[in-house]
Amino acid sequence: MNIGKLTFNGNLILAPMAGITNLPMRLLCKRYGASLVYSEMISSEAVVRGNRESTDLGFTSCEEKPFGVQLMGSDPDTLVQAALILHNVNPVGLFDMNLGCPARDIIRAGCGCKLLKKPLLIGKIIQALSDSLDVPVTAKIRILNCTDENLNIARIIERSGADALIVHGRTQNQGYSGRSNLDVIRDIKKELSIPVIANGDISDELTARHVLDHTQCDGLMIGRAAIGNPYIFRRISHYLEKEELLPPGEFDRRLDNILEYIELCRKYNMLTFNDLKLKSYWFLKNRENIKSVRKKINEAKNMDSIMGILGELRNQRINPAATL
Repeated sequence: MNIGKLTFNGNLILAPMAGITNLPMRLLCKRYGASLVYSEMISSEAVVRGNRESTDLGFTSCEEKPFGVQLMGSDPDTLVQAALILHNVNPVGLFDMNLGCPARDIIRAGCGCKLLKKPLLIGKIIQALSDSLDVPVTAKIRILNCTDENLNIARIIERSGADALIVHGRTQNQGYSGRSNLDVIRDIKKELSIPVIANGDISDELTARHVLDHTQCDGLMIGRAAIGNPYIFRRISHYLEKEELLPPGEFDRRLDNILEYIELCRKYNMLTFNDLKLKSYWFLKNRENIKSVRKKINEAKNMDSIMGILGELRNQRINPAATL
C-alpha cells in the first residue's frame, strides 16, 4: 500500500486512540503486523502553547518509523504550527487530521466531527497542511446521514491535497454503537483516486475479509479490537494472505503481550502504576476466572503488586495445578 511517497508492507493500520496508542502499544502492534501506526490524538493548540505533555505524545523511536501523528484542531495556521513543532522534535512520517472524534468536549471545542459541517474549512485545513509539510497528509472522517454530503467532503479532502482518506462508517450520534455503514465507505472509495482506508467493525479475520471485499478499500484501520490484543494484526494479515486461521491460544499470547508491553515501557521510561493497572485489565480480557484476577488487580496498591499477579499467572500457565 502506498500513501503519498511512503510505501508500506501490508495494509493494516492501527487507529489513533486516546490513552491507548502510546509508544509501547504502537511498537507491539507494529511487531505483530501493523503496517502503519498512529499516535494518540494531539491538540494543536496545546502544542503551540508549549504544553510538554501534548508534545510528548509524538515521541517515537526508529523501531516504528515511519509512523503517523494525528492532529486535532480547527484553525489552519495553528495546525500547521503544531505539525512543524512536532516534526522538528521527532521527525514524523505522516500527519492525520482528526475529523471524526465524537467526544462531547471535542465537539464543543469545534473540532472532530463538528468540522464535518464545515466542508470549506476542512478544505482550508488540508490545503494548509499539505502545502506546509514535506510528508504525506491523511484525514480521518466519520460519515453523515446524507450521501451527497459524504461524497462532497471526500472530494474536498482529495482536491485539497490529502494523500489518503480514512473512513469510519458510523455517524457522530452513533458513537461506537450500531453497525458501520460499509455501503457509504464503498461509495466514497469509488469516488476517489487516493487510497481509502475502511474503519469500523473489524474485530477478527472474517470481519476483516468481509470489510475489504465489500468496500474494495485499499486498507483497514483497526481500533478497539486491538486494545490489549496486538496479536490481532498477525492473525488478520495471515488470514488475508493465506486464507487460513491461525490456531487459538488467545490468553497465553495476551499474557506474553502484557509482559512485552511492560518491558517496552521500562525501555522508554514510560512505566507508571495507573497505566499498568489499566493495560492489565485489557490484556487479560477473556481469561477464565477473570473476575477474581481483576479484583486482585483493582486492589493492588503499587506496581510490585501487579507484577506479582502477572507472575502468578505465568507460573500457573507453566504449572496448571497451581492456583492464583
